[in-house]
Amino acid sequence: MDIKLDPSRDDLPLMANTSHILVKHYVLDLDVDFESQIIEGTIVLFFESGDRFEKQSGSTKDTCRSESNEACSFRMPAPCHSPVTDTRTFSSKTGYNDFAICGKGEKDTSGKDGNHDNQEQASGISSSKYRCDTGNHGSEDFLLVLDCCDLSVLKVEEVDVAAVPGIDKFTRSPKLTVVSEELRNQIVHELVTLPAGRWREQLDYYAGCSQAPGCGELLFDTDTWNLQIRKTGAQTATDFPHAIRIWYSTKPQGRSVTWTSDQSGRPCVYTMGSPINNRALFPCQEPPVAMSTWQATVRAAASFVVLMSGENSAKPTQLREGCASWHYYVTMPMPASTFTIAVGSWTEMKPEPCLFKDLAAERALSPSEADFRYVGICGHTEYPCRFQNPSATTQEIIPHRVFAPVCLQGACQETLLQLVPPCLSAAHSILGTHPFARLDILIVPANFPSLGMASPHIIFLSQSVLTGASHLCGTRLCHEIAHAWFGLAIGARDWTEEWLSEGFATHLEDVFWAEAQQLAPHEAQEQQELKACLRWCRLQDEVRNSPEEMQVLRPNKEKTGHVSDSGSSVIKHGLNPEKVFMQVHYLKGYFLLRFLAQRLGDDTYFAFLRKFVHTFHGQLILSQDFLQMLLENIPEEKRLELSVENIFRDWLESSGIPQPLQRERQAGAECGLARQVSAEVEKWIRVNRRPRKRKRREAEEVFEKVRHRWCELIVKHKYTKAYKDVERFLQEDQAMGVYLYGELMLSEDSRQQQVAHRCFELTKEQMERSSAEVVAEMLF
Repeated sequence: MDIKLDPSRDDLPLMANTSHILVKHYVLDLDVDFESQIIEGTIVLFFESGDRFEKQSGSTKDTCRSESNEACSFRMPAPCHSPVTDTRTFSSKTGYNDFAICGKGEKDTSGKDGNHDNQEQASGISSSKYRCDTGNHGSEDFLLVLDCCDLSVLKVEEVDVAAVPGIDKFTRSPKLTVVSEELRNQIVHELVTLPAGRWREQLDYYAGCSQAPGCGELLFDTDTWNLQIRKTGAQTATDFPHAIRIWYSTKPQGRSVTWTSDQSGRPCVYTMGSPINNRALFPCQEPPVAMSTWQATVRAAASFVVLMSGENSAKPTQLREGCASWHYYVTMPMPASTFTIAVGSWTEMKPEPCLFKDLAAERALSPSEADFRYVGICGHTEYPCRFQNPSATTQEIIPHRVFAPVCLQGACQETLLQLVPPCLSAAHSILGTHPFARLDILIVPANFPSLGMASPHIIFLSQSVLTGASHLCGTRLCHEIAHAWFGLAIGARDWTEEWLSEGFATHLEDVFWAEAQQLAPHEAQEQQELKACLRWCRLQDEVRNSPEEMQVLRPNKEKTGHVSDSGSSVIKHGLNPEKVFMQVHYLKGYFLLRFLAQRLGDDTYFAFLRKFVHTFHGQLILSQDFLQMLLENIPEEKRLELSVENIFRDWLESSGIPQPLQRERQAGAECGLARQVSAEVEKWIRVNRRPRKRKRREAEEVFEKVRHRWCELIVKHKYTKAYKDVERFLQEDQAMGVYLYGELMLSEDSRQQQVAHRCFELTKEQMERSSAEVVAEMLF
């Protein structure tokens, strides 16, 4: 079943058979080992299936033949009496140092798949195999397919949930007096469908079940993109065990997490938004329809801080000398791709005492804002929803923490800390209830490939946003905060429609930032028009310098949202490293929303947006869900020729510049602020033509405030005396520096090309993989 794809150019396969069976909850129990650069432990998956899965459930033979022409083989389990290994006995060492977790082994440099090296010794699994296309050992058995890559899977077993004390309350039928597969699956069904009000009890029982003994090992095999699991005799998804435990470890070069050093030189590891998402962190169902909750216990050396997507602000529990445990949980179902973890020597940055006043619940709602406090039943599956909590709906500023390496404390104090409360308050004033109860913000290492990334309850920011004035930091923070609503609470059902996340966040960042600055309406309008002018220039550059097929916001057209009978699908261009650096989904999506807001008027548009958020939070959408609801709310006189079909044709399903945008920009006049900027640029062009001397201190101040633009000018004018500034920028600001390699190489100047090669040699081992591939293609 191994699908052979070019790992740098092809579509990303989502192979989990979510049409047959769905993961409802994950329990992770993991150790982080900085010495060997692996994360190891167990993950317990709780499933739910139903009649619709029965009808679609194909045989293993059918699955193998439809997925690949190659036969797939499975590892046979040892007899059921084989001992169960405890997750805390993986390591043979008991020593401790500051950079290792409580005595782990040496760094794994074998580079082999864990399913093919020392597997028998590690898990007691026999090396016997059978082929699923032969009929041996029940060729019609149901096959569970999980998305998995770069993992060493050691053992898979069924969990005896019936052994958990007190679990009998979840058995309803008096006929099920003997422990059986049916009884265990009934227990899991009752557990995963508990009412939202019993979420604490539910988490407790999930934890208890995750520690229950195994009751039989399961057949499994892995290939490049997935993990396949089966139980002999279980012919349907309903018959398959609904609680399984997987013993596994990550690999040092796994693409879901990055092992590196922070700005203080201390080791750290974090998820950095890999194109393959989290499948190299834990086996999972990656298609967005697999909405699940999770809880995780993570152990690391006591000197480290563990941050994670979680509703609780976790505190460490000391286990033994030099070792601590952290526990997080999430009760709002989310795609597994949104799970995020960061482990490092982070320091919590505290604001100055009394610097801010907590505005939460203090300000009465104005009449224009009152309409977002809707009453009614939410449209999502049941979970403890903040939109139904009266105190949450009026909470302007949610509890938040800021973490960074201690060497960045001054920059955080000066810039970031004072921006968080007004930006959170501004977002609430525009969209209403914060979907998540709390927020952590982490300044991530220099090799982070973008300016920011949002996940449930946690935002990663690049150190690059801390330089200079507050505008860059404020706008980026607003962008990531906007993702709490668009991208997380409301997600795209088809990941090729990423404009539903990035277009909305780009449009809302301007609105949030203007509100956070408390600008007068005319000032906000001029600032937003200037941003539109800049984005128009960027979009034109993007269209000129990118493949046409990657400029389309809805590339699957009428097949958007479609999956195979098993639930598998592919993400177009998902593995193309150049896609990471493209902004077309940001920019075209932004201009479409700006076009619609202008057509309706801001008051009408944002009143609708609050209504849309209340209707669709906690759900997945397609473009037509948003557009149809919008058009239904537009007065007839403002609708004119707008239709879903026309918007698809003009904006979402065509490459290049959308025609309505082309006409608008040709007809529009620059706003006053844009004219001032143009005049200022002309002035400095004239000034720079005159020779003059500048003190070094002045140059340093300029570099700190406008690093990226300063470096562009150095390259453009071949200002050799400042090449050290370019080198520093490429090493310290990797989130903004990739494009500068292209400028250095395009100049065809030997000294500039030497700078590019020298910097790449110094940073390539730390760079995110897609970034490194793109830069290497420029240089070699």
